[in-house]
Amino acid sequence: MTEQHQAQGAVARGVAGAGPSAPQQRDIPQATVTRLATYLRVLGVLADEGALIVSSEELATASGVGSAKLRKDLSFLGPNGVRGVGYDVSRLRARIESALGLDQGHRVVLVGIGNLGRALAGYGGFDRRGFSMVGLFDNDPACVGSTIGGLTVRDVAELTESCRALEATIGVIATPDSAAQDVCDQLVGAGLRCILSFSPLALEIPDHVEMRRVDLAMEMQVLSFNMARNSTPDEQGNPRPAAASAAVGASTRNGSVIRP
Repeated sequence: MTEQHQAQGAVARGVAGAGPSAPQQRDIPQATVTRLATYLRVLGVLADEGALIVSSEELATASGVGSAKLRKDLSFLGPNGVRGVGYDVSRLRARIESALGLDQGHRVVLVGIGNLGRALAGYGGFDRRGFSMVGLFDNDPACVGSTIGGLTVRDVAELTESCRALEATIGVIATPDSAAQDVCDQLVGAGLRCILSFSPLALEIPDHVEMRRVDLAMEMQVLSFNMARNSTPDEQGNPRPAAASAAVGASTRNGSVIRP
């Protein structure tokens, strides 16, 4: 399960939308922020396919939400679509990127270059979504000095100083659990206010730091529960209909990796 430590209460503060004429946004609920990230991913796919306009129904279906909820979510960004026409893909994409703080880009450092860390370091999709991997760190002498994705792995002893020099804005922890808290403390000490941790441990952080925790094992446990629930017969011994099961598990199956 992905959990989050949120420093700013129940809502995310909106920022000005794309372009100087964009209206000031209202405070955006955290659940809406999560869905905006999904809409942005879908819009990116549409843009790659050359789509210029998308209807609310098409965007909602591709995002796995109802069209009414989508329109309400997008209303936090100010006027966007044209009734009977739809949304301009490029314009809406820019608005959402601005709302999520992606228009200025983020500089990411990754600590822990094991199997998971290597996979993250080699993933080419981060740049397309506004995240540049700028630093890799590990304490294994056999790993330090190697090159992954064009970056040389540095000794974790240089982490605090390097984060400042690299002007990092997000730190990713992919270390063994025993090292996670120490790495977290170093990232906080370097001034980072956003941390993504793949450790299942609940790390201690100050109130001004935002943290999201990804527990892959727990995600699979949720999937296991939903599968068992779907296969459980009803009171008469008949297989449970998919629609009935969906009503029970919708909140966990729809967007289970990033939760509202």
